[in-house]
Amino acid sequence: MLKLKIPDHQVAGHQAKTGIIGPLIDDSGKFYKPLQDDGRGSHELAFYTSLYSDPRIPSNILNLFPNFHGTQVVEASDGSGLHPHLVMEDIAGNFTNPAVVDFKIGSRTWHPQSSEDYIRKCLKKDRESSSIKLGFRISGLRSVSPSNQCWQPQRKFLMDLSAEDVILMMKKFVSSDGNADEPDCVFASRVYVPVLEELLVLKKWFEVQTIFHFYSCSVLVVYEKDEKDEKRTARAVVKLVDFAHVVDAKGAIDHNFLGGLCSLIKFVKDVLAGLGDFEISNSKP
Repeated sequence: MLKLKIPDHQVAGHQAKTGIIGPLIDDSGKFYKPLQDDGRGSHELAFYTSLYSDPRIPSNILNLFPNFHGTQVVEASDGSGLHPHLVMEDIAGNFTNPAVVDFKIGSRTWHPQSSEDYIRKCLKKDRESSSIKLGFRISGLRSVSPSNQCWQPQRKFLMDLSAEDVILMMKKFVSSDGNADEPDCVFASRVYVPVLEELLVLKKWFEVQTIFHFYSCSVLVVYEKDEKDEKRTARAVVKLVDFAHVVDAKGAIDHNFLGGLCSLIKFVKDVLAGLGDFEISNSKP
């Protein structure tokens, strides 16, 4: 019998709550995302299916997507019965004490083929958040301090941050205790140096790829905060997630995603430059 549970490290998206169906995880490192029945679920399934069979996508880029394991019908999180789920890699599953942040990329989170109601809903959210002014927004983040204090700001608070507040949140994310007024940034180099490397790889691909346009897609960053676990303290993990609104690029560059990605890269560089002992001159803009 498959034992599934609600993840405690999920920071964005539809979360399993009383009466609401949401994702589940198992103990083998798999993440079960309910297949949405309004077309978004089938759309995301079609994207995953095409992604791993498309010879135009380089292997180093595929590594930035979660491993996909098809679909499976399992008991829904709300106890309403069997429901089809997308099965993919649980990105935080191999970490003892994962710190997680979700950056939703792009100043526009809706695509032209969306319904008028959906566009109106997304446009309102984009205008009320940092998406339009910064090109991305922090959808959620979470970390636990050595004293077992959880730091997970409310999503509403994160929606409309200024550039200065985004920098502060990014510093707190790589600090020993996010609840502290003054971030110590003790994990900053260990986290943001490899994150910057991966984002620059992604940027290089988005500068030329004309296969997909990624609307309402996120960059997920996970790192290990358990200092005792030396095997897992070496490198942060960067993955692209959420593909219910990916559309055919029709031969055009995805400037919406690329612009947001470039903005996020600048913020990561600004955090690293603020450390004082880090040189970013060897990193191309």
